[in-house]
This record gives sequence, C-alpha cells and structure tokens, in this order.
Amino acid sequence: MKLDETVALITGGASGLGAATARRIAAAGGRVLLIDLNDELGEALAAQLGPRAAYSHANVREPGEVEAAIRVAVERFGRLNVAVNCAGIGGAKRLLGKEGPVGLDWFTRIIDVNLVGTFNVIRLAAAAMATGPPPDAGGERGVIINTASIAAFDGQIGQAAYAASKGGIVAMTLPIARDLARHAIRVATIAPGIFDTPLLGRLPDEARDALSASVPFPARLGQPEEYAHLACHIIENGYLNGEVIRLDAALRMAPR
Repeated sequence: MKLDETVALITGGASGLGAATARRIAAAGGRVLLIDLNDELGEALAAQLGPRAAYSHANVREPGEVEAAIRVAVERFGRLNVAVNCAGIGGAKRLLGKEGPVGLDWFTRIIDVNLVGTFNVIRLAAAAMATGPPPDAGGERGVIINTASIAAFDGQIGQAAYAASKGGIVAMTLPIARDLARHAIRVATIAPGIFDTPLLGRLPDEARDALSASVPFPARLGQPEEYAHLACHIIENGYLNGEVIRLDAALRMAPR
C-alpha cells in the first residue's frame, strides 16, 4: 500500500508513538484521523498537520465512540484503509504487597484498555475496511498495526498486568491476520523496547540515563520517529502479515 493513498486511524495519536506516526504518514501525502482522550494535544496536532489530518475524541474501550471516529475518517477522507493502535496505559504493582494481594480491578483495567481496547478498534476498523472501496492496485483493502511491548516476552517484577495485556496482543496477531486474509487486510504488531515517550519524559535524568545504559546498541532510548518509520514500512510492504516485530536495539529486560 502506498503511503500517499493511506487514510489512517491512529489511536493514542495526540502524542508519543501515535503522533510520530501521524506526522510521517501526513508528510508522505497520506491522511490521518487522530483518536485520543487529550483534546488539547489532539486538536493542536491536527491543526499543525493541516487539511490532511483530523481529530476525534474517543475512548478505545467504547464501541460507539470508535464507530463515530471511523465515520469521521470515512466522511472526511473517503475511506479507511489503515489502523494503528498506539493507545495504552502502563503501571506496575507486585502481586503480593504489604497490604495483601493486588486489587483485581487494577489488573482488569490494564487488560481492558490495552487488550480489549485494541481488539475493539481492530474489529470495527476491519469492518469499515472490508465494506469500503475496492482493493487497491496491490489487491489490499487495509493494514492494521498494533503496539505490544517487549514486556510481552520479558515482563519484569510488578508487570503481570501490563505483560499480560501486551502478550495478548502478540498472541492474537496471527489468528486475526488469518481471519482477515479473505478480506485482503493485513495485520502486524510492533513490540517496542524502551522509548522516549511522554511517560518516560516524567522520569528524572538519572533514571533515564540508567535506562539508556541498559540498551545494548545503540545505548539510548528509542525515538518515536523510529517506531513511525517501522509502522510506515509495514504499510508499504505488502508481504508483511501476521508478524510481531521487536523494536528494541537487542534489549532483553532483567527481572527488575
């Protein structure tokens, strides 16, 4: 699929990985609909990107809000043929703390946002792609890109919920790709390592330096633009399907 023919819905699109991906697609001539809960950042980025971008307030866990956002993309840009799932939350708690076992609601919330929210967007975006305009010159109707984490493979102490949510995204990548193959929709997942996103930006310099030093090569935090570069390659490479790609500079996380 050509980037200048792309109409992409990007969740978590107001900042970090999602914003970098939106910028790269728009710069290549594609169009983007940003989905986020931060209206100030989302509207500002859409305005910055110009007529090739729009913003829609939507919670990925709410079917009605995601459907409304998809309608905005189709009405504004004529179709939807790419979805990039970057929305998610983090958090770490030990299973057994000083006050006993961790609350079940904490585990459920992370699973609900990261895993169920991703699946919700996938199913609704795929429906719009499958019933939209005919396939492009390469025979494709759409591409779906999900964001997991290397925590899916190397989860650290306290990351049971986060690792489970990202591991679920990894596990469903292949079956969903197989399911959507008959609709000419490809599915792939990126599993980032430690990236310089707004979440890490709140850490003190000493903590950021320690994280950078733990990365084999290059020994630094990943840049959102590097995630965006890979996402755009997945869009353009028609033979990438059903795959999970680690983007981590050879990092394998220690227990803590």
